[in-house]
Amino acid sequence: MPREGQGDSVATDTAGRRRSKRWTVFRIIKWIVIVAILLLLAPYVLVLVYKPHAVKPVSTLMIGEMLTGRAYERQWVAFDDIAPVLVQSVMMSEDGQYCAHDGVDWSELNSVIDDALDGEATRGASTIPMQTVKNLFLTNSRTVIRKGLEIPLAMWSNQIWGKKRTMEIYLNVAEWAPGVFGVEAAAQTYFGVAAKDLTRRQAALLAVTLPNPIERNPANPTRNLGKLASTIQARARQSGAYIKCLYD
Repeated sequence: MPREGQGDSVATDTAGRRRSKRWTVFRIIKWIVIVAILLLLAPYVLVLVYKPHAVKPVSTLMIGEMLTGRAYERQWVAFDDIAPVLVQSVMMSEDGQYCAHDGVDWSELNSVIDDALDGEATRGASTIPMQTVKNLFLTNSRTVIRKGLEIPLAMWSNQIWGKKRTMEIYLNVAEWAPGVFGVEAAAQTYFGVAAKDLTRRQAALLAVTLPNPIERNPANPTRNLGKLASTIQARARQSGAYIKCLYD
């Protein structure tokens, strides 16, 4: 039989272990929450860091290439050293309302949501600011969570960077081929010219390559890709009213 007081001691020890275990679990949860908050806030801080033109951000894909030991090409080029025909073509292909929205094309996004609710096939509604923050801070996974993170980040970056800086970053981090990032590397890889010397046709072909840079080759376009480039080339010629925020 346990001696007098021994039972109370065992009960006290058991209760103490339970409290200690609960406290350990609480601390683990607390640190998980703190880390999650820091990870969520980090991109907003980095947007501020990336505002100066002297800063040359890298994308998550570039970081992935570095971590896996694979080489990639990227030569940063200032916005003013990129052929305007390339900027016009990318805008007409990727985000025709670029100068008009606040980082998110709400009308287009609402249309996509309505189509999804109706069970219809959906199309992309990502603006250039949305694609830029995705390239810099997020993954390529097509999930509701990623989109939920992407939208406020796009609005924040649009406010902090402005249109010209956003476009400069986008054109320097976009992937144009496996391991080829930025318009300067793309122009030289595919056409052997600098980004400032691209022709209208070359610019249009590069622009229509962006949605699928792994399978599309602007230097050797298929018939369909060539037709699409012709459409974008025609739109780019008439884009004067749409690009005033970049060439005022």
